[in-house]
Amino acid sequence: MNTPHPPSSIADRELVLTRIFDAPPEKVFRAWTEPELIKQWFAPLPWTTPFAETDVRPGGSNLITMRSPEGDDYPNPGVYLEVVQNERLVVTDAYTRAWEPSEQPFMTLILTFEDLGGKTRYTARVLHWSVADRERHEQMGFHAGWGQCADQLAELLRRI
Repeated sequence: MNTPHPPSSIADRELVLTRIFDAPPEKVFRAWTEPELIKQWFAPLPWTTPFAETDVRPGGSNLITMRSPEGDDYPNPGVYLEVVQNERLVVTDAYTRAWEPSEQPFMTLILTFEDLGGKTRYTARVLHWSVADRERHEQMGFHAGWGQCADQLAELLRRI
């Protein structure tokens, strides 16, 4: 009898970034949901974000395009699974829009914005479809890239 391999645990497939921002959750939520704000911080410099479109509601889609310094565009389509104003966003690339499955799902992003009395504990929890996907994301520079974007986000939050 063939015994299937036990499934990997969620912890084997997740990457997490946490920061404390000197801004209320409302501002952090806006920075993640308003296209003009997303364009100002989303890609780690010298990359840019020339295009951002959001329909922030469960089942609504988003499309955020990152551009490399060489001018190559990398569109990132997704669908919002959960939206709790100023508290939580859950987005997946398993769908591109209107429940249309993507060709190669990679991750689900769970963002939480915890109110610390004028500050925000920001947690980005990235759940990958497989351990290999998580490892690939780490090799792509998750910690450095997402950390740099969090620094850019903190700078934006000081200005809005």
